[in-house]
Amino acid sequence: MLPVSQKLAAGEERRPKRELADIFRQYGESYRHALPLSHQKVMRAIEVCRTAELGGHLERCNACGFERPAYNSCRNRHCPKCQSMAKAKWLFKQKSELLPVGYFHLVFTLPHELNPLILANKRVLLNILFKAVSETLLAFGRTHLQGQMGFLTVLHTWDQTLKDHFHLHCLIPAGALSFDQSRWISARKNFLFPVKALSLVFRGKFLDFLKRASNQGKVEFQGKAKALRKKKWVVYAKKPFGSPEKVLDYLGRYTHRVALSNDRILSVHDGQVTFSYRDRRDGDRLKTMTLEAEEFIRRFLLHVLPEGFMRIRHFGYLANRSKKHALARCRELLGLNPTLPELSKKSPHEMMLDLTGIDLTRCPTCKQGTMLIVAELPSGWDSS
Repeated sequence: MLPVSQKLAAGEERRPKRELADIFRQYGESYRHALPLSHQKVMRAIEVCRTAELGGHLERCNACGFERPAYNSCRNRHCPKCQSMAKAKWLFKQKSELLPVGYFHLVFTLPHELNPLILANKRVLLNILFKAVSETLLAFGRTHLQGQMGFLTVLHTWDQTLKDHFHLHCLIPAGALSFDQSRWISARKNFLFPVKALSLVFRGKFLDFLKRASNQGKVEFQGKAKALRKKKWVVYAKKPFGSPEKVLDYLGRYTHRVALSNDRILSVHDGQVTFSYRDRRDGDRLKTMTLEAEEFIRRFLLHVLPEGFMRIRHFGYLANRSKKHALARCRELLGLNPTLPELSKKSPHEMMLDLTGIDLTRCPTCKQGTMLIVAELPSGWDSS
């Protein structure tokens, strides 16, 4: 049996040299007192994630005897260490719902002039964003395809340098279900809707919903409506996907992403944080940025969502209230068994292996044995 110090060192081999949690522990104390409770909870969850404070279990290799502690996760959706398993479980379910058609990827972006208003009224304004985008797409489906569309939307609130940048990614099967549900109406192979027309309708719907919310006293909005109606709003259409497998790969990269992953943190030194980012305006080149630690924390916390707010939503025939029947009908019309494939009862480790090829139970020392749970570790367990 290895000494505890060796167990701990080995158990931390997979961790990046510096993590978001380290930055919060080292520089967050003087910053958090002025934060709302929701932000303090996020910081605290990230700090204690996969530490002895949350407890866990002791694993031992059944081949070489190597041991390591495996601590529990905080499961906070803003934590960069807790998204892999959540993503695996979600993707495992979504895989069964993909249709054998092309898929389009559209991005609806809000003007940055709205950022201060959104940050002060996140729940109201972001709900308006979902509503404006969904109604725009459903309306275009009715007028251009003469049917009901189905689509998935994913909210992102950041850019590569952690600044506020509010936009919705939309994944859209290339077609629609006719209103009488008698046929599947295919969209054109490389074109869904004109993006200029989409942006005009999107802008109009968003500002109308915002005005309504203002009139109801849900948000204070004055003096900017005319300027925003004159400004060009951005709807971007990416190249269509060629296969359901590529759609699944896309989903894995976007749906459970957080504002910053730990592997992008390059150094934390003398009160400064250096991290990598991709400059979209310079050919997607990889660059680095250094910020004061407090500014880095401030930027990260810009992206904390209201409690219970859903950042992944389905609409049209994929909406929860109609999906069971409507999706089955789409499958039938496209030559598939209308009944969704029954999800096998795989363990989280098996799902991760299927989706990523990573075997979380493989011994990191001998590479042959399987790590088995041999003991529970209580919360606050002292490894010294």
